[in-house]
Amino acid sequence: MNISNHIQDLLYRYECVVLPGFGAFLSQKQSAYIDSESNEFYPPNKVISFNRQLIKNDGLLANYIAEVESVKYNSANNMIKEFVYDLENSLQNEAKAELANIGKFYLDSEDKLQFEPFSDINFLTQSFGLSSYKTIAVQREVYKKQVEEIEEKAPLLFTPEKRRSSLLKYAAIGLIAIGISSFAGLNIYSSQVSKHNIAEQQEAENQLQQQIQQATFVIDNPLPAVTFEVEKQSGDYHIVAGAFRVEENAHKKVHELKDAGFKARYIGANKYGLHQVVYSSHQTRREAINKLYEVKRTNEGAWLLVQEL
Repeated sequence: MNISNHIQDLLYRYECVVLPGFGAFLSQKQSAYIDSESNEFYPPNKVISFNRQLIKNDGLLANYIAEVESVKYNSANNMIKEFVYDLENSLQNEAKAELANIGKFYLDSEDKLQFEPFSDINFLTQSFGLSSYKTIAVQREVYKKQVEEIEEKAPLLFTPEKRRSSLLKYAAIGLIAIGISSFAGLNIYSSQVSKHNIAEQQEAENQLQQQIQQATFVIDNPLPAVTFEVEKQSGDYHIVAGAFRVEENAHKKVHELKDAGFKARYIGANKYGLHQVVYSSHQTRREAINKLYEVKRTNEGAWLLVQEL
């Protein structure tokens, strides 16, 4: 089993994938751009980087391996430890190591770990099927300069017949210009009429509003005010409490978490058919991470899901 394949799958869905005990792979969206030197167009993509400091197990990779490989969570963690052990040995013996389709690691002259991502795969799902392409630059200024040089070397000569046709062309152009100016004047007049009508309509509406404000309405038995408190969670950062194969178990978990004081809710099934329950949803990643650290005190299996619901 190759752990790098599972890391690759998760990079399509998440912004941060931690390889416990080794570091974390971070992805950041990059807009489409043009290489001015090669005239090559590149679609939007995800830029992959590596952070050696993030080594704490957040459960994301282990849970995914346990689901896909149909093994227990502890077994998945042991597989990850063996994979990290092989990576460290490769770096110590050969000063380099590679993760297929993700990137390569190597030790620089100061024995510091460096990461170089591969650009063969675009992890941005919105750009699926798009690839870079190269075009030929348009030489507008060069063609313009060539035309100017030709005009200087070959001046235009008019014969009487050509002069007559030229005069007819100028006369036609003059008639068109007169027609355009008349049409423009008509448009200006229509615009002034429209502005006048709008101003008169606004004035009438203002007078009507003043009359309404001056009127007095008396209600003998006013109805009591009714206040509704509707709390709607929003945000693309969700703290997942668990994923269940049976939907009924997911709803039971929601009731348990709500009784414990959490703003839990059921967010539906993922593509693997597992019914997901979240502690809460947040607008920013920082808020979500703070909440994740809080719930991990009682649930080590909690993890961060970044998804627009």
